[in-house]
Amino acid sequence: MKTLFAALVVLACTGCASVVNETTHPIKVETKSATGEMVVGAECRLTNDYGTTTMKSGETAQVRRSSKDLDIVCKDPKNPEANARAISRANGGMWGNIILGGGIGAIVDHNRGTAYTYPTWMQLVFGKTLVFDRTVEKEGQPTLATEVVTPAPAAAASAPQVVSSK
Repeated sequence: MKTLFAALVVLACTGCASVVNETTHPIKVETKSATGEMVVGAECRLTNDYGTTTMKSGETAQVRRSSKDLDIVCKDPKNPEANARAISRANGGMWGNIILGGGIGAIVDHNRGTAYTYPTWMQLVFGKTLVFDRTVEKEGQPTLATEVVTPAPAAAASAPQVVSSK
């Protein structure tokens, strides 16, 4: 009886996502030119708080799960840089912990990163900065992106200021 109780305590402390999910998951990164043509073989760096994974566009790489977002930079000699951010979202394992009352498991899974998932298929565009959120991910399709647009400085901000003197 003591052995069964000890086994149940250990299982409860591991966390649901830790049991269901690995610490890494596959991410496919593709790159496109500004005209929409696929560019295969660009050098891509995927970075989060656990480190950096390098890969070639068109391939799939194992990326360490984390509660922090994933920054992606792809370079190709014929194109301007492609930049993206993949938003980290809690996965079903985290919600399982919360619903089933596994407070300790939720903390363990949060700290290990196993409670989080990034979008699994992203298409970056050279010359653009994109944001990918797996909440809009559809099975068998690349995740839709939102483009980050840097506003042009206001004309008033660039005009010289006039100071009156008395």
